[in-house]
Amino acid sequence: MTILHLDANARREDALAAIDRDGAVVIDRLVSSKLMDQIASELRPWIDRTPAGKDEFEGRRTQRTGGLIARSPTARELVMNPLVLGVGKQIFSRATSFQMHVTQVITIGPGEPAQAIHRDQWAFDMYPFVKDYPVSLGTMWALTDFTAENGATRIVVGSHKLDDKLRFTEADTQAAEMTKGSVLLYPGATYHGGGANRSSGNRTGITIQYNVSWLRQEENQYLSVPIEIARTLPVELLRLIGYQRGAYSLGYVDDLRDPIEVVRPDLTNQRG
Repeated sequence: MTILHLDANARREDALAAIDRDGAVVIDRLVSSKLMDQIASELRPWIDRTPAGKDEFEGRRTQRTGGLIARSPTARELVMNPLVLGVGKQIFSRATSFQMHVTQVITIGPGEPAQAIHRDQWAFDMYPFVKDYPVSLGTMWALTDFTAENGATRIVVGSHKLDDKLRFTEADTQAAEMTKGSVLLYPGATYHGGGANRSSGNRTGITIQYNVSWLRQEENQYLSVPIEIARTLPVELLRLIGYQRGAYSLGYVDDLRDPIEVVRPDLTNQRG
């Protein structure tokens, strides 16, 4: 099996079918190179000051820059992409709601070896979720072209249906090669990892991940997005970063208030 590529006009149903079958799909050029260049420009000062990882998994030649919603207004367009959110809504259809999990620019530098193959849902304390209940959805947006040589994300195709805690090597994977503005989508159960960068330049991607609202977010959006910025965000984005109840009542404030009322008092009694 190979990683399927769909064009930017792909239907949600086609993307979902590929994810269900293969555990991953690439949507080619879903946004323009110009938009990605604008995001890169907004984030450049933050990327430049981001230290490299502290261990082999984070990557000692890899920078991981978070806080994208606060730091890049244009990156919010990726977070709210209609096709991605449509896929998420269907994947998480058995949950009451879903939310932001992680926003991060991953810059893999020359000479970085391949990352250990893993499942993103292992972030939840390695809990063995049942196979037919997806709890997270990952996206990797190409801020630069992704090639097998420069460290394109590597996927074990079909692995989302396999048992937990398996071990794979780079030889078991396929590189998700794609051009700038394209996006790779995969559920949290898919085994994958960053590829080795054998080129002379950086491979830069933006990972935006979503999870069901009854699980804790990996990136603390309430602290990553200052309250003064949160008050300026669209209601749909506010709810997505966590200002909503999860399940029936998880995350309420004091006297059973919807958390969005703290940021937007004008929305009192307007639960979304």
